[in-house]
Amino acid sequence: MNPVLVNVLRGGAVESFHRGALAIVDADGAVHTTLGDVDRPVFPRSAVKALQALPLVASGAAEHFGLSDEQIALACASHRGEPLHAATAAAMLARAGLGESALECGTHWPYDEAASRQLARQRKGPGALHNNCSGKHAGFVCVGCLMALQAGREPAEFVRGYVQPGHPVMREISAALQAATGCDLASAPMGTDGCSIPTFGIPLRQLARGFARFGSGHGLSPTHAAATRRLRQAVAQAPFMVAGTGRFDTRVMQHFGERVFCKVGAEGVYCAALPTRGLGVAIKIDDGQGARAAEVVMAAVIRALAQRDEADAAVLRELVNVPLRNWNGIEVGAIAPAEGLRALS
Repeated sequence: MNPVLVNVLRGGAVESFHRGALAIVDADGAVHTTLGDVDRPVFPRSAVKALQALPLVASGAAEHFGLSDEQIALACASHRGEPLHAATAAAMLARAGLGESALECGTHWPYDEAASRQLARQRKGPGALHNNCSGKHAGFVCVGCLMALQAGREPAEFVRGYVQPGHPVMREISAALQAATGCDLASAPMGTDGCSIPTFGIPLRQLARGFARFGSGHGLSPTHAAATRRLRQAVAQAPFMVAGTGRFDTRVMQHFGERVFCKVGAEGVYCAALPTRGLGVAIKIDDGQGARAAEVVMAAVIRALAQRDEADAAVLRELVNVPLRNWNGIEVGAIAPAEGLRALS
């Protein structure tokens, strides 16, 4: 049974708790810390968007279409569908000569309440651009459009069906994920993600190794290593694009810059690269509903391994021990690391 990583406290007593597993390794797979079962395959979902964005840069598509830092960062994003997010995804598609109809990620209302209310006031519904994965998919479309141009094919026709496992675009994306993690995806469990692309069951140990490589370039091909540097630079310049107003990933990377890359996934998965330490991090909260718990674990890891000074500590303080307040604004409890996480160093 995996250990308790996070406690939910009320009145000084434990009201709930979250079990999970944690892997911290370097690019060669050498272990810094493991807690729980780090060899069970888990679906990382959106946590690996940065690894899936490697071909956008490595193929030359980002350069060919003149993508900005903001647009490259959005390719790594699970965004809130705020107006700037949707507009940036549209601009990426326009650079490739296509429009919103090229996206195959599906449609949902923006996660940002203000953006949803704005659409409702305008008597408009959501579109694919508001999907939290629209930037990632716009990146896939750009990769496909360059492939089409190089093959003398019509881009709109070529990219159609890019979400399917056997499409040339998705084969390139999966190959990049395999190269980074070292996981044989042909023998890994495969499912379908919320945005319709394949998702593979990968052990936390290998996910952490993939992010150590993302943070260092070590163990990757020269083109993929160069792509990691460009992606990290873009995200550090435009962290708002990766998540949005008030979100953990944006808050952390606005402060830490290239010292930390972190990315949430669905079902309690979180991954990170700590380039200055040469380490990668992968977290899975067992109950799958533990996004808030995964954030506390990630904040505790960053505090232990990347914090340098009081400015860092101030940013992390309320992310490590998250106050719980009731509807009157009264602090009634907290979400805090369990004993096992306090030994990180």
